Amino acid sequence: MQQYKILAINPGSTSTKIAVYTNDVIDFEQVIRHSIDELKPFTTIYDQYDYRLQLVKKALSDHHIIVNSLAAVVGRGGPLKPLGSGTYAVNDRMIHDLKREVQTEHASNLGGMLARGIADQNNIPAFIVDPVSVDELEPLARITGLPEIPRRSLFHALNLKAVAHSVAKDLNKDYAALTLILIHLGSGISVGVQQNGKMIDVTNPNDLGPFSPERAGAVPSYGLLNLCFSGKYTLDEIKKKLIGNAGLLAHLGTSDGREVESRIAGGDTKAALIYEAMAYQVAKEIGAMATVVHGQVDGIVLTGGLAYSQMLVKMITDRVNFIGPVIVHPGEDELKALVEGALRVLRGEEQAKAYE
Repeated sequence: MQQYKILAINPGSTSTKIAVYTNDVIDFEQVIRHSIDELKPFTTIYDQYDYRLQLVKKALSDHHIIVNSLAAVVGRGGPLKPLGSGTYAVNDRMIHDLKREVQTEHASNLGGMLARGIADQNNIPAFIVDPVSVDELEPLARITGLPEIPRRSLFHALNLKAVAHSVAKDLNKDYAALTLILIHLGSGISVGVQQNGKMIDVTNPNDLGPFSPERAGAVPSYGLLNLCFSGKYTLDEIKKKLIGNAGLLAHLGTSDGREVESRIAGGDTKAALIYEAMAYQVAKEIGAMATVVHGQVDGIVLTGGLAYSQMLVKMITDRVNFIGPVIVHPGEDELKALVEGALRVLRGEEQAKAYE
């Protein structure tokens, strides 16, 4: 079997995670931390590019990785324009849009740029894989009661797509032949249904769906309107109230599922109610997604950090296992998912897509 050495780069707001794999075996992984003081001189995310690039190069040198031994570099995809699922070659148009932040400012916009920065010096390909803006929604799924506000596809695409590939392999089934309901249980919760290899409906965890450890999910629109026009909050404060300061954190003062479960074990009835309400809403959304495919579901897949919780998994499973078998793939390994996407292209299993 041919050996492919691949560098994966996942930039976050205060860290840059990197790993080098030989095929699907990890050689090393490192989290490069960035303090607030170190980032303070940079006005924009893009301004951090050179600073982070030099740190990645130093880490490679420290681990005695010869850069020209790499077969490819793959970066976390930022919120680009809507696009289909897959592995994309980083091209000039993509770099232009990442710099311009076509959807929003986010550290992941640096992923493709950093990958290209290292790859170009060694004449090897640079890729991104399944960014959050993967959009495969059917026309019916886009429509809301307000023509001015269609539903948008923004979700935990990298993890859910990687887990779908893993489930297909585990079941020895064709990836495109499976109909799966996929749920990412993290600080935000995405619930989607995939058919014929495409996520034909999904909840944007910043807009809709169940509440989560830190996000509000769908809330009554009249109540939200009254809150917005109460004079108590600015637009930015409302945004933070919905995304970051909502969900478990708003109700219980913590977004840590382990702490919530510890309180429940100690007899905290409010914690028990709120935690089950989150599970209830996840289950209800799974039921809604099942109707999209007329109930013909091969599996319901729970993934993300909260999928390690046996309590939460049981709460959800008890309500939805009549729909189909529940498959648990806890955690999320974004670096490995990036590498797997690059490997599928290098091995000829998929073709790299062009960003246009």
